[in-house]
Amino acid sequence: MDGSVLTPPDVIAPDVTAGTFDLVIFDCDGVLIDSEIISARMLIAELASLGVMIDLDYVSRNFLGRSYPTVMAQIRREFGLDLPAGFEEQYRERLLAAFRRDLRVMPGVPEVLAALAVPWCVATSSSPRRAAISLDLVGLSAGVGDRLYTASQVDRGKPAPDLFLFAASQMGAAPSRTLVIEDSLTGVRAGVAAGMQVWRFVGGSHFRGAGTAPNEPEDARPHRRFDDFAQFFHTAPGLRRPK
Repeated sequence: MDGSVLTPPDVIAPDVTAGTFDLVIFDCDGVLIDSEIISARMLIAELASLGVMIDLDYVSRNFLGRSYPTVMAQIRREFGLDLPAGFEEQYRERLLAAFRRDLRVMPGVPEVLAALAVPWCVATSSSPRRAAISLDLVGLSAGVGDRLYTASQVDRGKPAPDLFLFAASQMGAAPSRTLVIEDSLTGVRAGVAAGMQVWRFVGGSHFRGAGTAPNEPEDARPHRRFDDFAQFFHTAPGLRRPK
């Protein structure tokens, strides 16, 4: 993705030093792993087989960053669709099969995680099983360890702040000293509502072809925006562990 179409990160928020944050929370899908385009295409194909026609833009606007039960509830409500028995299980298994074939870690992510000077964790709307398998497939599971938090652990998923607040609490960090890395507007809303600083990553495959900087409503404005993890420490050198 061409970074020239994005608002320069250093005009969105002031410089960041290592002492600014005690924790970095990463979303998983579309941030650590380039999975959203795979999920979107799979969902479009599965629904098309049932006569429901949606496109990538619809998926991005309505489903990005939301849990599977939330997505299915909206499909039932909006399209009046009575999903056949076994649909959810078949979709999940076909999606995992596609992940095993095509899933990749986001470029630059392993290097950033290895060099962070502060603790970090993962907070995702994905199910525990899907998140664990996804991270293992791209070689990140060992690094994440038990610092994986999912929407199944809170009452309300994103865009409510519950998951990020839960993750910060488990990690012993104050929300005001926590940085969230998100790709979806749903996730940005959750991070902002949690009182955390939010940087939006827009370098995943699901953003390609978007043209100009993504539309961001007032309640989903990130503090920074970047499209390449190679830029991460350029905009926040204080977060890099001394060599």
